[in-house]
Amino acid sequence: MIALLSSVIPVALIVLMGFYAGKTLELDQPTLSRVVLYVLSPALIVDSLYRTTMNTENMLGIFAGFILTYLLLCLLVWVVGKQFSLSPATQKSLLATTSFPNTGNLGLPVNLFAFGEAGLERAIVYLIASSLVTFSTGPAFLKGGSFWSGLRFTLKLPLIWAMVFGVLLRLFGSELPFKLDQGLHLVAQAAVPIALLLLGMQIANSTWQFSPYEGAASFMRLVVGSVVAYLSGKLLGLTGLDLQVLVLQSSMPAAVNSFLMVNEFGGDAPRTARVVVASTLLGFVTLPVVIWAIADL
Repeated sequence: MIALLSSVIPVALIVLMGFYAGKTLELDQPTLSRVVLYVLSPALIVDSLYRTTMNTENMLGIFAGFILTYLLLCLLVWVVGKQFSLSPATQKSLLATTSFPNTGNLGLPVNLFAFGEAGLERAIVYLIASSLVTFSTGPAFLKGGSFWSGLRFTLKLPLIWAMVFGVLLRLFGSELPFKLDQGLHLVAQAAVPIALLLLGMQIANSTWQFSPYEGAASFMRLVVGSVVAYLSGKLLGLTGLDLQVLVLQSSMPAAVNSFLMVNEFGGDAPRTARVVVASTLLGFVTLPVVIWAIADL
């Protein structure tokens, strides 16, 4: 039980500090968000890929596990939408909140505290996979645009080029001169705490109006997402830490990006924002249960 709480309480404490800062300080959240997106997260990806001890088979397994989980969740949302005659806007919102988990701001630190550096490495591979797939297909699903327009959008993301640079460093065994790797590592270490503080600030400035839909959509993201990931991982033959990280990352609350994409490309933006907040708060209840359930995988 102590180990279980140790995986969640530090994360919750930092989020609570961010919540307090969001209520008491006048901070420029969009600027902080851009710093995390364009500076700290890319540094974390490059640093992790540069230092990782994972082999290619592990990386491909997690990548394939995410893709299968993502496709099955999209199919499930389509079935639910037809079954309950959801409006097109509501169905788009449900697709976004169900298919886009918060694998960065929350997923990385939870995996780090739960499974250590090895878990963080695998969580970053999941983050890269989710960024590639959701940002290339999400706009097409929500707006009805082409795959290529989504792909062009994806190629503008610094996370993708950070991945390319990190992979090249790993493939060629290049060592950074003048202790640049230490500087990179120092910047990378700032990504997790600042992302958690930002998450707390976003919760502090969110509206608090919930209905049965928010509860059902949160259940889809937190519980159904983890079950589908477990089945996908078993189908692909994943075991041990690879399967644990796949399930835990897929158990994360809805990402803030789901609201941003719905707001930009189509859907019910206010309802999406409420699901992001509701699933995040409920996640601090469900995540310890998931960590306990996957402990012996």
